[in-house]
Amino acid sequence: MSDAYEWAARFGEMFVSCCDEYEEGNTDYEAWFDEEDLANLKAIGCKPREFFDFVEDCCAAEGLEPTPESALLITAARRDYFLIEQKGQPSTHVVPPSELPAKTAELDGIPWLPRIIAKAEAKLRGEMDPDTMFFCGGDRAFLSRHHLHPADFLRVVWAAKGDTARILEFVKTGKFS
Repeated sequence: MSDAYEWAARFGEMFVSCCDEYEEGNTDYEAWFDEEDLANLKAIGCKPREFFDFVEDCCAAEGLEPTPESALLITAARRDYFLIEQKGQPSTHVVPPSELPAKTAELDGIPWLPRIIAKAEAKLRGEMDPDTMFFCGGDRAFLSRHHLHPADFLRVVWAAKGDTARILEFVKTGKFS
């Protein structure tokens, strides 16, 4: 069983270890984790593929995006949602890419916003399709353009509880009401 007090430290250790594996040419992420690692990931609502996506993008960007710290903060938002809203019970639903708004979709003239909201909701619930990533290149471009941290965006989407007007206000003003 995972130690709740040590989860962030363990996440960091795993991240470094998996980056080493990836940089040595091992991209078989299923082989990266032992039973204890898998139990630790499960306890925080993180799927091995999601972890791999962070590691892969971090290594490809030479540690710049996502940084290990951003990966940890995003995972912390998901973990909190998983433990508080889902009471530690994973969803069995998966949001296929075809159900996400188009990359060209706009909300109040802001491109990508409908898509990133839907992805954030799926990320919080642990319902991301394995081939879809929250904080992918398109998400990073959107969040950077609007000066928003991905973990902050996740928490705003969680707090808005489906009220896109509140999310829109946050994107436009940086304030949440």
